[in-house]
Amino acid sequence: MEGLKHLIDYGIIGLLIALSLWAVAVATERWFYFRRVDLRRFQNEQEFEVALTKHLVVIGTVAANAPYIGLLGTVLGIMLTFHSMGTSGTMAVQSIMVGLSLALKATAVGLLVAIPCVVLNNVLRRRVTELLTQFKVQHGT
Repeated sequence: MEGLKHLIDYGIIGLLIALSLWAVAVATERWFYFRRVDLRRFQNEQEFEVALTKHLVVIGTVAANAPYIGLLGTVLGIMLTFHSMGTSGTMAVQSIMVGLSLALKATAVGLLVAIPCVVLNNVLRRRVTELLTQFKVQHGT
């Protein structure tokens, strides 16, 4: 069971941190791309939209799935707590509360990853819409 505890602590939370770093890296890259994009370089709107939305699905996917990954960590942590209570034969309130609070940290981290990713996704999608509108105005479509 100690391995399961480490899986929750290091595996689930480590995965969430890695996903958040990946999403921030994509958002940063996209933001710098949006700042220097040349509308005249593109011939049609579809080509331009594909270039603008490249890799944005990563941020949306992280935003959508981070709470579920955190929830998985919480469920595993609660299972671990119940297993420990069952095998030890004691119902100490302190050990139950410590186990449950540690289990809930995975959900908290999942939400801490998801909320900024939703904001980043919305901001970047809005910028895509603005750039597409500028393209249409410039090209008369």
